[in-house]
Amino acid sequence: MTNDTAMTKQESEVMIEQLKKVFEVVRLLDVDTLEMGNLKGVEDVDGFPCKCYDFWKKGTRCKNCTSREALQKKEKVLKLEYLNSNIYQVISKYIEIDGKPYVIELINAMKSDAIMDDDGRTELIKQLSGYNRELYTDALTGIYNRRYYEERIKNSDMTAGIAMIDLDDFKIYNDTFGHDAGDLALTTVVGIVKANVRRTDMLIRMGGDEFLLVMPDITDQIFADKLKQIQEKIHDTKVPGYSQLRLSVSIGGVLSAPGSTVENAIHKADQFMYQAKTCKNMVVTEHDEEVQDKAEGGETSKTYKYRILIVDDSEMNRAILSEILSEEYDIVEADSGESCIDKLRQYEREISLVLLDIVMPGMDGFGVLNYMNRHHYLEDIPVIMISSEDSTEVVRRAYEMGVSDYINRPFDAGVVHRRVYNTIKLYAKQRRLITLITNQVYEKEKNNRMMVEILSQIVEFRNGESGSHVLNINILTGMILESLVQKTDKYNITWSERLLITTASALHDIGKIGIDDKILNKPGKLTDEEFKIMQNHTIIGARILKNMEGYEDEELMMVAYQICRWHHERYDGRGYPDGLKGDEIPISAQVVSLADVYDALVGERVYKKAYSHEKAVQMILNGECGAFNPILLECLIDIQDRIKRKVKGSTQENNPLKKKEKSAELKEFENAKEDFMDSVFKNMEKEYTDLGNPENADFSSGGGKAKMLMNDMRKKFFE
Repeated sequence: MTNDTAMTKQESEVMIEQLKKVFEVVRLLDVDTLEMGNLKGVEDVDGFPCKCYDFWKKGTRCKNCTSREALQKKEKVLKLEYLNSNIYQVISKYIEIDGKPYVIELINAMKSDAIMDDDGRTELIKQLSGYNRELYTDALTGIYNRRYYEERIKNSDMTAGIAMIDLDDFKIYNDTFGHDAGDLALTTVVGIVKANVRRTDMLIRMGGDEFLLVMPDITDQIFADKLKQIQEKIHDTKVPGYSQLRLSVSIGGVLSAPGSTVENAIHKADQFMYQAKTCKNMVVTEHDEEVQDKAEGGETSKTYKYRILIVDDSEMNRAILSEILSEEYDIVEADSGESCIDKLRQYEREISLVLLDIVMPGMDGFGVLNYMNRHHYLEDIPVIMISSEDSTEVVRRAYEMGVSDYINRPFDAGVVHRRVYNTIKLYAKQRRLITLITNQVYEKEKNNRMMVEILSQIVEFRNGESGSHVLNINILTGMILESLVQKTDKYNITWSERLLITTASALHDIGKIGIDDKILNKPGKLTDEEFKIMQNHTIIGARILKNMEGYEDEELMMVAYQICRWHHERYDGRGYPDGLKGDEIPISAQVVSLADVYDALVGERVYKKAYSHEKAVQMILNGECGAFNPILLECLIDIQDRIKRKVKGSTQENNPLKKKEKSAELKEFENAKEDFMDSVFKNMEKEYTDLGNPENADFSSGGGKAKMLMNDMRKKFFE
């Protein structure tokens, strides 16, 4: 069976369409059809009933059925059939589509007047070439695909420059900007490479974001220069429509030696490519004397080699492993578990892999693993166990303690080399992704803190409260959620959901910017009418968030909406605005509600003095502030001492935001504050303009007074 028998459904459909242009009859037959001989109800590929019997004018199956023979022998079978003074050529070819066996049957009449002339032959070749192109072309990029490499290039013996090209951070592109951006990044890279190589050079998409470049008959210096040119061109290019997406590639290159296959050259090029990925946006070839160490501030160093620590009490075993690996890796040896720990302390994360024996005097391999787990070395340094001990219990224990692989003695050089290479390659890519994700999380957290600071100021000037209120709510929400997930899995809150709820808590009272100052800052008790107006802040805040055009489907906005609307609901159903009861109230709103009540009690307001921490907790537990989820009350009890240490009550006199001096952090947020408030006021203006009479309505109804107050708020905020 040849390689061209196996194909996907998509590839088979392309092939059939091409063949139908050449042959009069094209039929695709499955196993059941051929073995059962039940052809009369079968449909051909064009959807019409099977033409077998009708075509040959027979009442039964042909005794010399080539299709059945092709299925049995798993090969191509040909025959000639005579019908109505015409000779027909019949070709039956065994194929596999998505792993399932089929036979494709092709029929053409060989009439005397249809003997092919030169033009006809040329046209036929053209048609078949078109099919060939479809078969070996990557659908997205238009370059050669992995099938072309496997069938035409892999085992070739040629003198050529072989380069592996990997698009840096491709997963991040897809996750951050979407798959459309990822596809555009790939096609952009392909376009740049093709524009900078010769027509005789071959670019192959090996899969995902990895490409193979084959440049026949090229010198090592021109090859290295060309790869560097490609790397620089890609880095300088912007992806159309995605200005924030900056491309870079890591490239490893070698010259294939006479007598060696392309496959062997690719193995070495792949190793150099992963050396390049340790710094990203680099080219590493076998003839490089120096590699720019960008991670160390641009200093130059010798060609980079991954460092492997071999730990074995047998000098012979260490020598064997060192002999296998020393050509490509920097080897460090340890003759005991204790010595291994000393080496780990000495080199820290400079070690890329540990080859660890199990049975050693003193501290054995499991003792080393225990130490590496306790000190978090295994998070960054993979371990491959090496031992003649292969019992199921020992192997299972090794994997449970965090080893990446297990190699038995005696050593097979090829196995050792491949497993070491694969493990280091995987961890190198993993570390790079972790670094990028960490940077993204840091930037996101920085923006979140900025939003919290901005909203703190909004609350301060509108509500007469200390700006620390919003900050305290943020802290309290995080603490309560942490306790909640430790106490119960009832709500199945993930760490990302905790982050969203904590961040969104800053928006809980945003609706108060829509309440009249006279009510919001009234020193005495509110009348029933005033209290009803005050309750509207929950609905106002929810509407503002819902009307944030372009962001309404974002998770943060949806969580913030829940908190804004329902943080005054109570567990017994006596809250507002919707009278929700129990777990009808989203857990996000329940947590923020508890945090809000506590901070309101310990903080000074225009209408009350601050209560002590102890008094506030007791009032909440006694039900004086409404009913709360019993589980959350348990959380409050568990963390009350931590709350007292971390959350401080506030007074008007101690309000830092009343001072003229601005902290360095607040100065950093000045520009962002203006942009944010512009967005808020635009949404407010739209919201309240739509509510009522523009001339006579008060603020809670929208209109002229609302606009005047908004302008006043803007003036105060930007002073």
